[in-house]
Amino acid sequence: MTTLFVSDLHLDAARPEVTDCFVRFLEEKTGKADALYILGDLFEVWFGDDDPEPSHGIVAAALHRFARAGAPIYLTHGNRDFLIGQRYARESGLQLLDQQTTIEIGGDRMLLLHGDELCTDDPSYQRFRRIVRNRTVGRLFLLLPLSLRRKIADRLRKSSMETAKPDAIMDVNATSVATTMRAAGVRIMIHGHTHRPAIHQMQLDGEPALRIVLGDWYTQGSVLRWTEHGPELKTLTVKQA
Repeated sequence: MTTLFVSDLHLDAARPEVTDCFVRFLEEKTGKADALYILGDLFEVWFGDDDPEPSHGIVAAALHRFARAGAPIYLTHGNRDFLIGQRYARESGLQLLDQQTTIEIGGDRMLLLHGDELCTDDPSYQRFRRIVRNRTVGRLFLLLPLSLRRKIADRLRKSSMETAKPDAIMDVNATSVATTMRAAGVRIMIHGHTHRPAIHQMQLDGEPALRIVLGDWYTQGSVLRWTEHGPELKTLTVKQA
């Protein structure tokens, strides 16, 4: 029994070595895993399923081969790729999940999410998140010409990079973590977004609990393997061009 979890790959045509690393990972694990969960930000940015970017097709083909071998692939939207739709899901052979999903592995019930909704110490980001994640806003954005969508997204990214924020408010809020776990009725949470991979032992209402954070794929790969022995975070080497 092996279930794989990844997040924050931020695949981008400007970093082909990371895409190559992910494709190799999929090829190596094809037929050797029970399921793959991608917890958001598979891509650095997503303008719409109609974007003809060639690297999107390369990733879709690799995902489809993995799924054809018998292991389902599930995707939770992140803050960069929340416009991935059913068209790309079909091309990739993956299934789209809700923003928060509860699953069970070997008797362990756990909550999966991207994690940006837990960063409640940053109210300006949470306001922005509510606006852009609104379904009506998303539908209207996708009606725009692709060239205009690119310009808007690039402007938003540039504005975000220019706004420096303390590291503390960009991490998850402990109260939000506990409240979210309690509401879902779980003692295990797996998320990404913060790019701070770790397995945190914690207490929830006086009982032991786990919060597992997945790493990003900017300089190395980051994978969580869940087997009969429990969770293990692994790193993968990104071969520089």
